[in-house]
Amino acid sequence: MVLQAEEGLLTTPSARILVATAVPAERDAVARAFSSPDSQDSPDLPDSPVEQIWQPGVGLTRTTRTAGVWDLLDAGVGPARAAASVSAALTAAQLAGTPYDLVVSAGIGGGFQPEAPVGSLVVARRITVADLGAETADGFLPVTELGFGTVHHYPPRSLVRVACQATGAQAGTILTVSTVTGTAARAAELRARHPQALAEGMEGFGVAEAADAHGTAVLEIRAVSNPVGPRDRAAWRIGDALTALTEAFGKLAPALESWNRHDDQ
Repeated sequence: MVLQAEEGLLTTPSARILVATAVPAERDAVARAFSSPDSQDSPDLPDSPVEQIWQPGVGLTRTTRTAGVWDLLDAGVGPARAAASVSAALTAAQLAGTPYDLVVSAGIGGGFQPEAPVGSLVVARRITVADLGAETADGFLPVTELGFGTVHHYPPRSLVRVACQATGAQAGTILTVSTVTGTAARAAELRARHPQALAEGMEGFGVAEAADAHGTAVLEIRAVSNPVGPRDRAAWRIGDALTALTEAFGKLAPALESWNRHDDQ
């Protein structure tokens, strides 16, 4: 992001960050962090009004701040749509000569209990696709055991540390699923296969695949809206989770703008 010129590296004057959410409600929750009426005198307020930017295949909500440009994208539900949308945005930025420094997969999601209670924040130390593979008589085999692809992406360690310190989030594995967990048996099965899992969502791995293909750093953050397990709509706290997401980005934005990608090298 804001880097020192050293060893022949170019200096980047400001961070360019793409935030990918599944749906407009999540995108708008992130956007509210940049226009809070409680911080009208803050130097962290946008330097220019929010803009709507249209690029091939994607529409972006852009906020420009002193230390960075933030493009918000409602990328669609599920890993495939998210990967396609994020890849389109990354490609358009690269062709325009303004590549992104970081992609953040953000939104609400289910939390594994009791480690990730409703209303808490989780940052991915590992982004894992939980149901890409094959069912066999002996159980589930991830796609890597079939000789293909990958099932994990690892955000930079220093980035995870910065995000957790800024927001108070827990760090752990966030699972990406194509089918949301709706039973106790399924939740137990996922925890048995992924004992470090704290949360599940539907887009993180797709976002990470697109970022990896473009050589761009990735981060995933989720605000927990419901327990992973039996589907009980009465127990969902979507409004509270969206509020937590807004508050998280209010703290996260300056931290990510000053993150140095070379801290892990």
